[in-house]
Amino acid sequence: MRSSYNLEDVNILLKDITGLVEPLPAEIREKKIQSGIHYCEMLPLEYQPSDKYMQAYEFALKEYSKDTADAVAKMAEKIFKLKGESLVIVSLARAGIPIGILAKRYIEKRHGCKVRHYAISIIRDRGIDHNAMRYILERHSAKDIQFVDGWVGKGAIFTELYKELGQYPDIDKSLAVVSDPANLTDLCGTHEDILIPSSCLNAVVTGLISRTFLKSDIIGDKDFHGAAYYSQLENTDLSNEFIDSIECNFDFDIDDYVERKNESGIEIVKNIARIYNVGNINYIKPGIGEATRVLLRRIPWKILINKEYVGAKELEHIIQLAKEKKVDIEICGIDLGGYKVCGIIKQLADV
Repeated sequence: MRSSYNLEDVNILLKDITGLVEPLPAEIREKKIQSGIHYCEMLPLEYQPSDKYMQAYEFALKEYSKDTADAVAKMAEKIFKLKGESLVIVSLARAGIPIGILAKRYIEKRHGCKVRHYAISIIRDRGIDHNAMRYILERHSAKDIQFVDGWVGKGAIFTELYKELGQYPDIDKSLAVVSDPANLTDLCGTHEDILIPSSCLNAVVTGLISRTFLKSDIIGDKDFHGAAYYSQLENTDLSNEFIDSIECNFDFDIDDYVERKNESGIEIVKNIARIYNVGNINYIKPGIGEATRVLLRRIPWKILINKEYVGAKELEHIIQLAKEKKVDIEICGIDLGGYKVCGIIKQLADV
């Protein structure tokens, strides 16, 4: 699969479906999802950022590159301790790809070894790309593989990965992430709900590739899962700028200690579902990364702001996006635990 990343940074194991699938606007896609069509059978129309939103992204990149770099470094040190110089990073497309690239660069500079990095697809309720897994296992030892993603929201992909890896008993089932406010893994850079700037944008900060796609009329039994390449966005691509901005803030003497939190993210999500009468917890998207994503490509009903973080600068891009999309913003009176913000998807009555 082509991307705007350097070839030495990542080997993307996806089928190029550019031009084969028409991207759909959020309103149409949301109706189809809520009528029972799986999200992986469609591609979203990419959000075109306003000037104000891009200013919010540029502020986030300036202000939070150091926090992100420190969390990436801590995560990278942990996985290097586990796997050593034979480490093979397998990032989850697409949010995990820039994180995998950063972890690879950190380890190579800090420890002076060559790290292989692949990106593959995993889709909630549809599973991991087994053809991509076979490709990797034909070339590397199972014990060297470490899965990497950007962040944990409530843990849907975390759970999906653990379930799917039951078919590969020799592979470590852990998922390394930069931020884990759900408190599901010790293999993280922080349990704080930090703003990772790449969460603010879609393809233009993830190598110009789409979300992953899986539909049998286009993806055959022997194919990798698919994705499209957005060549029309090449003039606005920020993927490598993001990588460079984080990399130049790496601290190669950092301690990998991360303070453990006690709140259960899934229990907080269940409580939100009960109080706001949400029948499907997949409609609840907690944390900065997930709340941003729901605004970028779904139809949100409401954005909940943790009352302890009213006016927090790391939420400015979410406030801007919610205003642009006319989504209700509510200061949340219930306990959101370590989550600074939460998005709730609108349940469409006309489906």
